[in-house]
Amino acid sequence: MAIADLTGAARGTPVLATARLRLRPRTVDDAEALFPSLSDPALMTWWSHAPHETVEQTRASLSRGDPAWRVWAITLAGDDTAIGYVAVGEKRAAVSEIGYLLARPHWGRGIAEEAIGAVLDQLFLAEGQRRVFADTDPDNVYSRRLLERLGFRLEGVLRAEWETHIGIRDTTLYGLLKEDWTCRPRRT
Repeated sequence: MAIADLTGAARGTPVLATARLRLRPRTVDDAEALFPSLSDPALMTWWSHAPHETVEQTRASLSRGDPAWRVWAITLAGDDTAIGYVAVGEKRAAVSEIGYLLARPHWGRGIAEEAIGAVLDQLFLAEGQRRVFADTDPDNVYSRRLLERLGFRLEGVLRAEWETHIGIRDTTLYGLLKEDWTCRPRRT
């Protein structure tokens, strides 16, 4: 298996498309494009690890991957440059965790919602998942609003859940069931 395959291509991460986006398996070759986000101190405030200091650190992180996770690079249609990613880790049969990152210049345009929506369609409609959950820092208002727009429901707060580069942090846990996703009103 080639190193680029460690981030999902060899594990059946299908290419997904929306009107504006193409989601493809993330590869080590995305390191330079993702480094500005992964090195942004404000953006990384909400992550469990400190901002990356070099593109080599980003490349090493992407090359390690995690076989339990499938990761889609978010790209704009017609441009293969990664502007973020959506990651999904299956936790048990038909239950997965989802995480995401989007470069700051692309915020406020509905791109994260569109990308995550495409992945949720894949999980619920094509793969038959019954539940997807996400956790986010209680102070990450933008992420919490995004999850709520997608139909996720707040299920609770796990106190002192994460030891991060900014200290011990609580996490808010959000869940979405297949019926929540398939029965929600669709935006046009």
